[in-house]
Amino acid sequence: QVQLVESGGRLVQAGGSLRLSCAVSGFNIDRRYMAWFRQAPGPKREYVAAIDWSSTYLDYGDSTKGRFTISRDNAKNLVALQMNSLKPEDTAVYYCAIHNGYGHIRPMSEYTYWGQGTQVTVSS
Repeated sequence: QVQLVESGGRLVQAGGSLRLSCAVSGFNIDRRYMAWFRQAPGPKREYVAAIDWSSTYLDYGDSTKGRFTISRDNAKNLVALQMNSLKPEDTAVYYCAIHNGYGHIRPMSEYTYWGQGTQVTVSS
């Protein structure tokens, strides 16, 4: 059974930092893109960042570029998201996901497995 467990979300003041982690079990991630998405109240889930299997190619959504950094540790089956200069509009549930291996990296439809999410709340 594939499981993704996100952790690290909490309440933080604007301007602060957080580091989210995603631990994967039941699936070896070392040949798959991994990504973070987020969802504020509402139906839309927003692309945050993605990383290729060798950590060579990193991609970021427009709203997080320059403030967030995605990383991975294939030996530990972990993916992380370092978030700096947080803003109230970053408030959302953050999800990590495993790519399907052949599609584009930004659409959420190209991701096969998802975690349950971790809540990040940024106060002004």
